[in-house]
Amino acid sequence: MNHDVFMAGFGGQGVLLMGNLLAYATLIEGNNASYFPAYGVEKRGGAATCTVVMADGAVGSPVVGEPEAALLLNPLSMEKYYTKVRSGGFVLINSSLVEDDGSSRADVDKLLIPANAMALEIGNARLVNMIALGAYVQYSKVVSFTALQQALKEVLPERNHRFLPMNHQALEAGAAFCREQLG
Repeated sequence: MNHDVFMAGFGGQGVLLMGNLLAYATLIEGNNASYFPAYGVEKRGGAATCTVVMADGAVGSPVVGEPEAALLLNPLSMEKYYTKVRSGGFVLINSSLVEDDGSSRADVDKLLIPANAMALEIGNARLVNMIALGAYVQYSKVVSFTALQQALKEVLPERNHRFLPMNHQALEAGAAFCREQLG
């Protein structure tokens, strides 16, 4: 196994939590992971990105020039990073915020997911990241949902454990959407 994924959005969308959670779930399953977060100086609204490299052997550099997959949660991320995904890769596009449908490329698998709208249906706008992560894990099968749920319990502070059921619901909603759209 050797996978890498790039995640991008704006501060407040939970991009860094999403990457940390995926890396932690990878470790729970006995594999290696590298998590490389980057964010702007703004508290909310600035750029937030991270790269997660997962492997059953040694992980080299956490810097990936052409990621295998990208989760793009806002228009600026789509504009800046869409073309960097390697041919044959996968791109998840938050169609609630991004109007570009990705039709400029036929060499990648795409999932347009209305993550913001789905998060609001569940009852919390902050669940966009869990919906996107659930869809990505369903598509890629890089980790199990059991490991992801266990990682969520470890990564979230205990004071936020009351939100675990809602986060689990959002992960499953993203996975279900991916199954419906991509089979």
